[in-house]
Amino acid sequence: MYNKMIAGLALLMLVAAMPLLSACHTTAGMGEDISATGNAIDKAAKKATP
Repeated sequence: MYNKMIAGLALLMLVAAMPLLSACHTTAGMGEDISATGNAIDKAAKKATP
């Protein structure tokens, strides 16, 4: 059971790191990706605000 939990945690960490691993390999590209993520979060927050 412990091994399954460790394997699940490792898989979760890999999935969470996927956006960082697939980002552009330049500083400017990574900045654009982070900016796009921030804009998406901002839109979702505005949409959820009553």
